[in-house]
Parts: sequence; structure tokens; C-alpha cells
Amino acid sequence: MSRRDNAAFRCESCALHQSLCICEHIPRIETASRLCLVMHRDEARKPTNTGQLAARCLRGSEVLVHGRKGEPAEAPWLGNGDTSISGGLLLYPSDEAEPLAREHLANGPVRLVVPDGTWRQAAKMTKRIAWIADLPRVSLPPGDETTYRLRSEPKDGGLATLEAIARAFAILEGEHVEAQLSDVFRRMVDRTLYSRGQIGRDDVYGGVPDKVRRHKPT
Repeated sequence: MSRRDNAAFRCESCALHQSLCICEHIPRIETASRLCLVMHRDEARKPTNTGQLAARCLRGSEVLVHGRKGEPAEAPWLGNGDTSISGGLLLYPSDEAEPLAREHLANGPVRLVVPDGTWRQAAKMTKRIAWIADLPRVSLPPGDETTYRLRSEPKDGGLATLEAIARAFAILEGEHVEAQLSDVFRRMVDRTLYSRGQIGRDDVYGGVPDKVRRHKPT
């Protein structure tokens, strides 16, 4: 059964098979700083996308879809009267990017802008979207390798979008935020692998619901 044919059996919120839904495990985390996810339109319909999952976890997150008509024409904080958060920082590794640090909070909470797509798509978005191209760039310090196993990673040191967001918010908000994001990420990855028949029931982080008797390949 193809992913398209299987769409009717997926949870509309988390995109997993309804029997493996993780929605009850998704936290609603209050943070001072805010996530602004700028997602390529191709990612919006992929069940393996992790950026949207991170946005669901972090209260107040903004999600913009690049490629949809009129979106994102300008920074979401322009003209909305919200002065509680300073201008954005672009989380994207480049030669001019500064390592993200607590010092970036010197003037108060920040809005972390994160492009979500393939490396090629993200690179294009950071150049073609004018308000993003003008943002100061920050990068993550070296860390553990990705544990994302749902897609191949073409770049050394590359992370799933949620992993990158989790590590960034650990710096900005504390390790408790990273821990909660990492928990739901591991559940999503393992349940997806289980649904494909790639790992066994006993290997699924957090287990699978008792009502699930066997994996149902997607």
C-alpha cells in the first residue's frame, strides 16, 4: 500500500498510523523565546517531517510555508505590535554564523527562525526570502550525531529539524525543553520504523499501544 493510499489511516495531527498515534505524548511547552518555522511546501505533506512536530510542542510557534501564494512575504512579527520578543535569529550553519549562546538573550527572548526542508531547499530559502536573508545567522555547537533514521542524511553532522530545534532551545531555555522534544521525537521515529517492519516491538522507545498486535507497513 502506498503512502497516498494509506493516508486515510493516518492521524490527521501527527501523521502516524492511527493505531500508533503519538498525540497523547505531545507536550505543550511554554518558552520565553519563540520558534518560527519556515517550511518548504514539499515538507508540509511528508509524514516524516519533524519541524511541524516541534512547532506543535512549543507554544506560540509560527509556521510559514514557502511556496504557497503570498507566504512568507514578510517577517511574521512586523506590524503585529508584539514587542515582547526581539528580532529573529536564523538557525543555519554558514561561515558567518555565530555559535548560538545564552548571550543572544542579552536583550530579551528571541525568535528563532528555522528553515525546514532538504539542504538544497533550505539554502535556497535563506537566499530567496528577503527578510530571512537579512537575519543574523547562528549555528549549533558540535554535538552527538543524529538519531533520525527515517531518511538518509547527505551531510556530515546533519540533524533532523526537530533535533536541531531541541538543541537550540536547550541553549535558549534549558535542557528540560530539549528532553521533552527528544522524547516525542524518539517515539515518532521508532513507531514509524515499527510500522515499516524495520524494528521489533521490544525495540520501540516507550513501547507501542497494547491494541497494536503487529506492524502495519506504510
